[in-house]
Amino acid sequence: MSHEILSVLEYMEKEKGIDRDDMISAISGAIASAAQRGVGSAQEVRVEIDSKTGALKAWNALNVVDSVSDSSSEIHIEKARQFSPEAEIGGVIEKEIDPAFLGRIAAQTARQAIMQRIRQFEKDRIYDDYKDTVGDIVTGTVRRRDRGDLVIDLGKAEAILPPRERVPGEDYAPGESIRCLLLKIEQTNRGPDIILSRSNINFVRRLFELEVTEIADGTVVIEAMAREAGYRTKIAVQSADPKVDPVGACVGARGARVKTIVRELGGEKIDIIRHHSDPLQLLEEALKPAIPKNIKVNEMERRIHFEVAEEDLSIAIGRRGFNAKLTSRLLGWKLDIGKVEQEAVGFDQKIAKAVEGINMIPGIDPALAERLVTHGFTSPEAFEGVGADDLSDAGFTAEESELILGRVSAYFSQNS
Repeated sequence: MSHEILSVLEYMEKEKGIDRDDMISAISGAIASAAQRGVGSAQEVRVEIDSKTGALKAWNALNVVDSVSDSSSEIHIEKARQFSPEAEIGGVIEKEIDPAFLGRIAAQTARQAIMQRIRQFEKDRIYDDYKDTVGDIVTGTVRRRDRGDLVIDLGKAEAILPPRERVPGEDYAPGESIRCLLLKIEQTNRGPDIILSRSNINFVRRLFELEVTEIADGTVVIEAMAREAGYRTKIAVQSADPKVDPVGACVGARGARVKTIVRELGGEKIDIIRHHSDPLQLLEEALKPAIPKNIKVNEMERRIHFEVAEEDLSIAIGRRGFNAKLTSRLLGWKLDIGKVEQEAVGFDQKIAKAVEGINMIPGIDPALAERLVTHGFTSPEAFEGVGADDLSDAGFTAEESELILGRVSAYFSQNS
């Protein structure tokens, strides 16, 4: 049995990282408890295991009496003095038990108890190994589904990714690699459960901290975040260094940094904006390209009412109202969005507005500009690829065509 015990000690120490002394204490206690049940509940048993050899010794405690009524827990004084010359009536002596006898009595029960203690040691070890990792990103491999949960192998332990912590639309097959936020460790009757998340907003925060050096070193600070997992995340940042553009740092060269994060999030959109302490400025940043107008603020209710142009209304509200919800969470204010009432714009007004665009070209008088607009030339860019023949076909004389094209050419030369 000593060889078996030594093998268990060595395996648990090397493979599981369980301290040998802890294992010896657990095994000794388990064997003592099992042996005591085997030889009689009134008898106390003490077990010792040599940590180097695995050798097992055991003793049972016997009360010293002058008349024995229960041989399982009592010993006569004369016999007791054969084991301990100092024995006295009323005292207790320990009598060594033959390990072979002990093994016959306790082996099976002790084995079960040992396995239970080993499992408990492993659970305690899991908690110790991962308690300082809560809030960090971990990488694992999908193993299986268990009643709706994804079981993830982290190497030293298995973790759970519950349905509520997954992103809608994401699906993983056994064997796939997956990155998650280690959300928390829950203590249950079965031991600690490691709970992972991909939908938690801090998953995105930690991705930015890992990907953006300026956030990791504190130069750029994430001041506010709002997320609708699988749809969009809004993040407001500012810089402690005036020389560092916080938005540019998060986006990265040619968008490399934010693209990496978007890929990890399965294509989830990310809006990165500059943070402002003034909620109205922050509102304008968060709603771009929609422009809030007619803004009214209710400080008591922390509510902002504003309007946007009709063509911007769907942008401001977003699919299923997500954009408005995210903006509200980012600001920490309730939002009421309305549509700007616009008067009908007549044809003459549209022409006048288009003429203003053509008037950007110096040297073209209003009458000539109005004729150009009626033929579709509503801006300087509309002349791209246009030649004298095209203007002639539109009814302009050769002199007018030469004048127009010359003025357009000069305009682009000055603004290139």
